[in-house]
Amino acid sequence: MSQSFADRVSVFDTDYPIDRSNWRQVYSACLGRAMAVQNACAEQVVKNRDWYVDFEAGTLSFGNDSYPVQFLGSEADSDNTWMWGWNNINGFDEKLIKLAKETRATGEAWKLEPLTVDIFSLDDTFNGHNLAIAACGISKENYCYYRGPHGGGAVLMAFSGVPESVFAPVDGQTFMSTVLDCIQKVSVEQKIFVESFLMWNGTGYTWEGNDLIAHFPQELRISFEQADDLLRIVSMKTLLQK
Repeated sequence: MSQSFADRVSVFDTDYPIDRSNWRQVYSACLGRAMAVQNACAEQVVKNRDWYVDFEAGTLSFGNDSYPVQFLGSEADSDNTWMWGWNNINGFDEKLIKLAKETRATGEAWKLEPLTVDIFSLDDTFNGHNLAIAACGISKENYCYYRGPHGGGAVLMAFSGVPESVFAPVDGQTFMSTVLDCIQKVSVEQKIFVESFLMWNGTGYTWEGNDLIAHFPQELRISFEQADDLLRIVSMKTLLQK
């Protein structure tokens, strides 16, 4: 199978075979994009500066720079739970929970339970970071997210208005390092993860058996092996230019 994209696409806007009611598959499809964007955002926007959110003004600030904010949800240390922002116990202006409500609507359409239950226990799979990755990844708009810790837990926020370069495609070396970093830290369906990341990046690819050839200027070969009915990455290497 070959893929060649004139434009960058979200896997969710294609007929790629993904079970949208399956959290692991949806998360796998969102992760590559999220990590590329979050890494760029950390370097270009956050810059290790102090953060401040003003929900009345609808802004999230890093240093003297402010951005339009969306309240996604919160983590509570007292009972180790997550609560989606659309529950809106704080009575925020509806414009601040627009993305959270859109995320719930998508979850209902896809029958993806973690996006539709207002409060549930946190664990390694369901936590603010991962839920924010899904919320931003399925949105049709460009968002970064930020986890803001406080005395009783943390607030998870999406924000926009950042430089377009934050969402720029990554080069082959950055793609490879991002993939390796992710698969070493989290459990994902690696075929979905890689192909969705390439689609978002606008990088065509070709399958040769269980090897995927990603058509960066210096092509990248990603070799998979079958393991428990899934494909798992066993090696990644750049190919010599012809």
